[in-house]
Amino acid sequence: MQHHPGPSLRVRASSPLPSAGWLRPSLPGRDLPVPESAVRRWSIRAVALIALAVTAGYLTWRVGWTIDPAMPWLSAALVVLEIHAALGLALFTFSLWDVDRRPESHDVTRTRARIAVLLPTYNEGLEVLTPTVAAAVALRLRHETWVLDDGDRPEVAELAAALGARYLTRPTHEHAKAGNLNHALGLIDAEFIAVLDADHVAEPDFLVRTLGYFDDPRVALVQTPQEFYNTDSFEHEASDDRSAGTGATTGTGADEQRFHEQTLFYRVLQPGKNRWAGAFWCGTGAVVRVAALREVGGVATDTITEDIHTTIRFHRRGWKTVYHNEVLARGLAASDAETYQLQRLRWGTGAMQVLRVENPLFVSGLTIRQRLAYAATLLGWFDAWRSLGYLLLPIAVVTTGAVPIRAEPAIFIAAFGTTFLLQQLALRVLSRGAHRPILSVMFELVRMAPNLLATTTLLTRRRSAFRVTPKGRTGTDRRPIHTPILLRAVAFLSIVGAAWYTATLMGATPTRYEVPWAAHATFGWLSLNVVLLVLAIGRIRSMRFAAERRAAFRFETAFDGRLGGLPCHVTDVSLTGARVEMAGIVSGMVHQVLVIDLEDGEVRLDAAIRSRRLSGTSIVCGLEFLPGQHEARARLSLALFHDERIVRERERERERARRRRRKSARQTDAEAPVAA
Repeated sequence: MQHHPGPSLRVRASSPLPSAGWLRPSLPGRDLPVPESAVRRWSIRAVALIALAVTAGYLTWRVGWTIDPAMPWLSAALVVLEIHAALGLALFTFSLWDVDRRPESHDVTRTRARIAVLLPTYNEGLEVLTPTVAAAVALRLRHETWVLDDGDRPEVAELAAALGARYLTRPTHEHAKAGNLNHALGLIDAEFIAVLDADHVAEPDFLVRTLGYFDDPRVALVQTPQEFYNTDSFEHEASDDRSAGTGATTGTGADEQRFHEQTLFYRVLQPGKNRWAGAFWCGTGAVVRVAALREVGGVATDTITEDIHTTIRFHRRGWKTVYHNEVLARGLAASDAETYQLQRLRWGTGAMQVLRVENPLFVSGLTIRQRLAYAATLLGWFDAWRSLGYLLLPIAVVTTGAVPIRAEPAIFIAAFGTTFLLQQLALRVLSRGAHRPILSVMFELVRMAPNLLATTTLLTRRRSAFRVTPKGRTGTDRRPIHTPILLRAVAFLSIVGAAWYTATLMGATPTRYEVPWAAHATFGWLSLNVVLLVLAIGRIRSMRFAAERRAAFRFETAFDGRLGGLPCHVTDVSLTGARVEMAGIVSGMVHQVLVIDLEDGEVRLDAAIRSRRLSGTSIVCGLEFLPGQHEARARLSLALFHDERIVRERERERERARRRRRKSARQTDAEAPVAA
């Protein structure tokens, strides 16, 4: 074990930048949403309840009057899929009944509590770790920052010492991240720990905004959303739809929304769990009471999803958890499909382990509400089987001519169409606009193979090791990502099915469509499946999301500075290098000093000129920063992630939001009774 106390020098909490000619990176991030009015909340609930009532009537009709006894295997399969979808909508309605419920809290500006910020790491590069460590050290409120390095790397120890953090390793490395945290708990004297993954850069007020909830002595955990700063990732998609999120982006750049695949979970579903006392730990961006951790035996090590498993143990012992729906840290989203699928496989496998080891549906100590809240999350992994069923059924219908439904076409189309449209409307309004039908289905197909594989572990009990999600550089060249065999196979079978349908209409196959309208409708369904499969495979194979070659994310900027003593403009920068434009040519050695002007001084970085090219009347130079220079890189990272002008504006907006919430609460009391 190594334990380095680190120097007393601390990195500055923020580096304000000149307002003239400076472009701050447009980072995603949203403040606490303004609470919904009672009218809006009850309107959403009414749509959902109507959709559920119509769905119940539709399924009753389907089971009682439309199943063809001549084709029981196909008819039953379709009804089972429809019932599964209905149960999913019911759990979705339960989860999103109220997305504004949370305890009252306050900002903590001074505290005597002993706080430790823990940064577990294994193989992440210094380019990923530096912003995380620098931001953690710079958090407001007195605390210690600990880098928990399971990689036993001297360069990480050097980084921690340079930035004022403590460094800790352990003699053995069992139980991955959970074991790393438990080892630290045995050595650190703290009442509260904040846990941030190695790539998650915290806002200065991360502790200020979360510690107030712990005034309630039974609160064990406060979790915040996961948001991401690499908005060109595999998970992100640009959107001009202002309803497709729960707030506006921050920053001085364009306020274009960037939908990402986890928006629905982190900004809507998790806040909804506050209503049912079921919010759970998501591994990073959380503050935990150490006494609660010790009472449940530390971080759970029986599964590879230690976060949700530990939360179940909190709830079984009567501890409370809170979800604070304000972005206070940003990390790196999966940059390519392979990383995305690896992440989902690990999460899904861990969910199955939880269902085996400490199933929240059956263990003692949980309320009915908590059981349903966990069920909505853990059982969601089985949706992949429904997706697969919806892909295979139309192939079976067009190739065999079997009809799974016995009904008049006009009646069926009216019943199914009304039910389907109401279900989609309910999903849209319940998700507060975060459910995007085409994108959501496309991502379901992308993660279908790993989710199916994960769910099989519930029965096979296949052992799974904890695999760290790759961060930063994930490849050395820009090759397309491999498409899962299952996705390719289903796409091939769907195309074969479409060809068979065409050939059947021409009388070239032995298949006969005794109910033509059913065959034609099924072909439409099959065609839609092909389009969605092509979209999913196209996204996986897109060169936009090929393996990441850069070790650090690159921000577009407009800094003023000097290179080799000559004035220049820094047009983009990362912690590994920069691109600068200048009027003259830097002569002399390849190694030069880049000086970037900040409002409170300047940051100097030794760099090597790796490329030069002419762009109009300017010379564009590509720079690579030389190794080391930890403090300079830390100052640069804080300048990129923290801007005092933005922080002050957020504080003003929070005060305005508080006034809006108080006004909304008064209106709610006047408009409707408190939600049951």
